[in-house]
Amino acid sequence: MGESASRLLENVGGTPLLRLARLARGLPAGVEVLLKAEHLNPGGSVKDRAALAMILEGERTGLLPPEKVILDATSGNTGIAYAMIGAARGYRVRLCLPRNASFERKRMLRIYGAELLETDPREGFDAPQRLAQRLAAQEPGAYFYPNQYDNPANWRAHYDGTAPEIWEQTGGRVTHFLSGVGTSGTFTGTVRRLRELNPGLKAVLLQPDSPLHGLEGMRHVETSMVPAIFDPALADERFEVSTEEAQEMARRLALEEGLFVGVSSGANVSAALGYARGLAPGSVVVTVLCDGGGRYLSEGFWGEGV
Repeated sequence: MGESASRLLENVGGTPLLRLARLARGLPAGVEVLLKAEHLNPGGSVKDRAALAMILEGERTGLLPPEKVILDATSGNTGIAYAMIGAARGYRVRLCLPRNASFERKRMLRIYGAELLETDPREGFDAPQRLAQRLAAQEPGAYFYPNQYDNPANWRAHYDGTAPEIWEQTGGRVTHFLSGVGTSGTFTGTVRRLRELNPGLKAVLLQPDSPLHGLEGMRHVETSMVPAIFDPALADERFEVSTEEAQEMARRLALEEGLFVGVSSGANVSAALGYARGLAPGSVVVTVLCDGGGRYLSEGFWGEGV
């Protein structure tokens, strides 16, 4: 690996924790909502952390020699992280993703040199995962299949990185962590570590309010394949948000806070603000800005004339 690649990947993590300037004005006195700005990672999303951890673990264990192709299923963000890291470290990358993944995500993947294997969106959220499993089983010698849904290195990236950063950045004041789940790595790893640091931490699992939703990368837990790394017992409460609420919050974050982020970030912030309205003074709710809004420019929810 060259020096430039080393410098690039050293910048994964260490993202700032942001305070809302306007959207939090309606909260009860003494209640805070803070945003972990994961869209500022080098690859543009929270998934940089997990992808790097899984690739480094593959190299460490010898499961990822230089000649193997990195193969996995993705809704886009982990794939972009794989593709970026693969380009930096000299690996070929092959990704299974739904055909209706945003145009921008697919174009980014191709620019990084990844090969895309697209599944029919009518086959559901889990079709790319089934395809990747089948390919890996057919040619195990050809692929390094990190399997982000079942790989402990996924959640460990957040246990070792995201959670300690949140703890330090809040001065140990964090009382609640709220996040939606896709693979569940962010939620699982962050909650496990924060709860060790503060046994009273409350974990709030956000999910779409319907199995048929437009929150790309977010899982409706009851109706989809459950990742092996997901531990539902970690969640103290669940909070639902609609696609429309998430899209509206993404627009408002850009217009009122100067934060151009994607719809999953909008979902997290909408839920965090809604949930925080019922909390007592001294509560500090932390959620995640998952990725940047530039990956969704072709989607119509931004408004007419945009």
